[in-house]
Amino acid sequence: MNTHVPPPARIVSAREVAAQIDSGGEIAFIDVREEGQYGLLHPLLVVNLPYSRLELDIGRLVPRKRVPVVLVDDGDGVGARAQQRLDALGYSDVRVLDGGAAAWRETGRPLFEGENVPSKAFAEVVEHSFGTPHISAAELKARVESGDRLVVIDNRTVEEFERFHVPGAVNAPGVDLVHRISDLIPSDDTFVVVSCAGRTRGIMGAQSLISAGIPNRVAALEGGTQGWRLAGFELERGARASGAPSDAARQAGQARAARLVAEHGLPILSQSELAAWQADESRTTYVFDVRAPSEYAEGHAEGARSAPGGQLLQKLDTQVAVRGARLVLADDDGVRATITAYWLKQLGWEVAILDPAAPRTSRQEPAAAPAVPQVNAVPVDQALAWLGSGAIVSVTSSATYRAAQPAGAVWSIRPRLPATAATLGAPARLLVVGEEDGVAALAAAELAEITDAEVAVLAGGLAAWTQAGLPVAASPDIPADAERIDFLFWNENRHNGNAAHSRAYLYWELQLPGQIEQDGSAGYRLTPAR
Repeated sequence: MNTHVPPPARIVSAREVAAQIDSGGEIAFIDVREEGQYGLLHPLLVVNLPYSRLELDIGRLVPRKRVPVVLVDDGDGVGARAQQRLDALGYSDVRVLDGGAAAWRETGRPLFEGENVPSKAFAEVVEHSFGTPHISAAELKARVESGDRLVVIDNRTVEEFERFHVPGAVNAPGVDLVHRISDLIPSDDTFVVVSCAGRTRGIMGAQSLISAGIPNRVAALEGGTQGWRLAGFELERGARASGAPSDAARQAGQARAARLVAEHGLPILSQSELAAWQADESRTTYVFDVRAPSEYAEGHAEGARSAPGGQLLQKLDTQVAVRGARLVLADDDGVRATITAYWLKQLGWEVAILDPAAPRTSRQEPAAAPAVPQVNAVPVDQALAWLGSGAIVSVTSSATYRAAQPAGAVWSIRPRLPATAATLGAPARLLVVGEEDGVAALAAAELAEITDAEVAVLAGGLAAWTQAGLPVAASPDIPADAERIDFLFWNENRHNGNAAHSRAYLYWELQLPGQIEQDGSAGYRLTPAR
């Protein structure tokens, strides 16, 4: 067995990290545990980037290599391994939280359950501060059945909407809602109800319409589709998209956006000003095109990444890992960028809107190539001959492994590879089978470091194995739940009809404002529209 051991970690105390966050300077506070570990308990402002895919996403999430980086693990040495990887990529100031996630309690601040907590908590605080109206599922159903003049708008993504939604709802994802609203309401006395799957996007969508100044009565559906189900009502499936806005709707949206820009001092950058921000090596600047991916693909501002506005607000921590960075929002007419900027500023970020007149000629994603190691890849038609009496290591998700795995494969995940390798004996060869090429390559490179085996990945991964008709097995109980660190067992069946999970999740959201107040570091700056 290869005895490769990473060097001791450069550590930092929880109190030092908290002080650095509170100072307002740039810091990338990153939890390198897997999703299931992170989602059980984590500091409020930490961003989850699992060690299993660290090098694949770090360039996108932390584009400036001189920014201070603090890594969180479970006090199990994974942080030291991640630190070594980032050192090799050229990050110059990487430290590991001493004592792991549990040590955060030393700051007097709570640890949080769940995912995307800053954004979800923000919606709850918005509802409290703005007095966002709401309507129960029972009242909405009664109004529909009595023929009231109303429209239900679901502002989740198209894919989510198609899976299930309140009967009769139309789909207008995220900040597209303000863009399209004039086409969706036949009159000023039409009651507008905004729905999502829970609370966050319904609240944010409803309040966006109110803040934008539409004359209609607006409310969020309490509990969204989960609340509808809990009331004993059936959901509908299939597509009912609202389409692109008409010229009249676009003009109305622009007028509403212009008022928000003026009232809230939202800066508008020219192309040259953006270029100066991007050239500033002392600051991190993210540029996001908040339109639909299809619009982004037709042409976008140089350096912009696709991040539809509603999802950016909902899941900012999947796009931005540098606290204190600058965020620039782009679209084609200023409406969606303005609504996104309006909320991100109140979330505590420094924001600007790119002038809609700026060129949108780029058709390439900005360069931030994943740092994927070069590893040997074996074609599927040669896999068994190459492997001989060696072992197969599957690095698919644990859910996929349970459903389908190469016969005889053992399941593992990058942080657990040393433990897995110790159980394999001393095979001459190891074949790594994955679902994503980059994840498999990272695991193979790690196995090559910690074992004496010749290691290769299967070209095409599990899909190639299956398509070639090679033997496949299933193991509904393996890995055991306790080993599935990539899966969050936290109210996971709330969208599958589990009433207890739905109630627990909705209650969790309602409790977030109190926890946020106790934490004190969220940085929200709420400014209700005048």
